[in-house]
Amino acid sequence: MKLSRALRSVASFRAAFDFGGREVAHWFPGHMAKGLRQMKANLKSVDCIIEIHDARISFSNPVFQESLDVRPHLLVLNKMDLADLSSKQRVLKKLEKSGVRNVLFTDCLKQRDDNVKKLVPMVVEIIDSNPRFNRDENTNYCLMVIGVPNVGKSSLINSLRRTNLKKGRASRVGGEPGITKAVLTKIQVCQRPIIHLLDTPGVLPPKIESVETGMKLALCGTILDHLVGEDIIADYLLYSLNRLGKFSYVEKYDLQEPSDDIQHVLKRIAVRLGKTQRVKAITGVGNITITVPNYSAAAYDFIRTFRKGELGQVMLD
Repeated sequence: MKLSRALRSVASFRAAFDFGGREVAHWFPGHMAKGLRQMKANLKSVDCIIEIHDARISFSNPVFQESLDVRPHLLVLNKMDLADLSSKQRVLKKLEKSGVRNVLFTDCLKQRDDNVKKLVPMVVEIIDSNPRFNRDENTNYCLMVIGVPNVGKSSLINSLRRTNLKKGRASRVGGEPGITKAVLTKIQVCQRPIIHLLDTPGVLPPKIESVETGMKLALCGTILDHLVGEDIIADYLLYSLNRLGKFSYVEKYDLQEPSDDIQHVLKRIAVRLGKTQRVKAITGVGNITITVPNYSAAAYDFIRTFRKGELGQVMLD
């Protein structure tokens, strides 16, 4: 019943998102600028670059071609468990047209990811098919892991260590962008052949190319929420889910039907979860305290439920 209502509601959904003249503030703290400089300076000791993107926003992730594309590249599309892989071939074709041919989908938070097992053989083949110049005599391999914040660089390193060395966590993992601030930490991830990775802090370019790109990055947790505002992120999430025909939020939060009104949806979420707050109201008989839905708490839950994959798999690009 709710699905049929959803299909009837599609015609009334927004055809475009109104950013209201907003500009997404760039997030480029000092440790990021320092990190990018040191990444460039250490390229001479690197055999291959592993660039990690969030699979849900394969093309919105800013690439590092201008500054770091002087070494063989492997593009890892992580968080594949959260991505709608029915679009996988379209993504691969689009990447190939832009010159990216070495691509690997991963889910690095799984204890055993068969795709992670493919990474070392792929990297060795990529390196052996390209000149190593001053590192030609060196039998050890050195890789540099790069990517925007919170795409899973540390999770990939830990997964590689589990897979190849049977060892535990070597890199700190967190759900908020900016966990790794140390610049170029060297970590061994394989014994045969000997492979070290240079872990790097998540780096965003000084300017994000468009507000829409910035909003996708924010929705996937790459930009700190408070820089954009959880209210606008939640509204963009609702717009995106409706545009993609992903209506699982209706059942999740016990709505009667899909809605394009974020205030209505957040009110329903707040009621469903018991998220309320007491506020003072001025009336004709004086000040009284009333209980109202906590829209901020509802937006927080809506966004994080999406990020955990509980509102369905999506491809935002």
